[in-house]
Amino acid sequence: MRFRITVITLVVLLCSTFFATGCKKSEVKPVSGLQVVTTLFPLYDFARSIAGDKAQVTMLLPPGVEPHTFEPRPEDMIRISRAGLFIYTNKYMEPWAEKIITGLDSKKLRIVNAGERVAYRAGIVHDEHDGGKKGEDHDHGHKGMDPHIWLDFSNASRMVDAILEGFIAADPGNSDVYRHNTEALKTQLVALDQRYQNGLSTCTTRKLLHGGHYTFGYLAGRYGLEYHALSGISSDAEPSAERMVALVRAIKTSGTKYLFAEELLSPRLTETLAQEAGVGVLMLHGAHNLSRDDQSQGVTFFDLMGRNLERLQKGLQCRVK
Repeated sequence: MRFRITVITLVVLLCSTFFATGCKKSEVKPVSGLQVVTTLFPLYDFARSIAGDKAQVTMLLPPGVEPHTFEPRPEDMIRISRAGLFIYTNKYMEPWAEKIITGLDSKKLRIVNAGERVAYRAGIVHDEHDGGKKGEDHDHGHKGMDPHIWLDFSNASRMVDAILEGFIAADPGNSDVYRHNTEALKTQLVALDQRYQNGLSTCTTRKLLHGGHYTFGYLAGRYGLEYHALSGISSDAEPSAERMVALVRAIKTSGTKYLFAEELLSPRLTETLAQEAGVGVLMLHGAHNLSRDDQSQGVTFFDLMGRNLERLQKGLQCRVK
């Protein structure tokens, strides 16, 4: 992918916009308030909660698009360059971000690496008896680190702190509003964490078996679950035949009644493995992005995590208190 956009390309794109509106300056409506551009859905949802009505928050990812292979388009670059605040997850999730921000106008644009202060986990592609090792995830820019940091809600709280600092730096005049909204958001995250602690404390099995890529390691680690995923950190990582056989064996010996699949990704392989093992399939949401339906219904990060908890309780056979 070419990250360097020439001045000519930008001029052509900007001029095409002006020609489409008849090049009349009076028809171009200025956008009021701080303009904030985010990459993934958790950042977007956190940022709009902090912003309230003092800023306009948008997300680069179109609905339903898989973020691991997302590449910004020229028009995305223009959106970022025109914003006052750009928020990305981390260099493992969006390796392209750190390559492009060096060419942006840092005097105008505030940039937030939301994962700068979180505690990272190494990804695991296979179990040790399969010959796998921690940190294996060749290519895809992850360098062995698990980028799904928002699924540990203590990490999510640290991300919110980093986002708040970006808002205050970009728009100090509304800092009191941003701080007030952030406190409310962090209170919600604490309550969500407590719901998970209580809701997953009485499970019959603590094995979280996932027929997809390594998404839920942070969630499992936070709540003491034993997590086994079919493939690596990247969603297009290909599982080996040996790994598929090993996962079916793990399902049969664990006594679980469900194999988990991930929303927004094809469940076909998970369904095949579940049929082979004689178990059902339940969906979990990684919250990277939203479907068009969820977006149109105004679904929030907390809505997605509430659904996940209900399905985890069912799949892990937890007693609901």
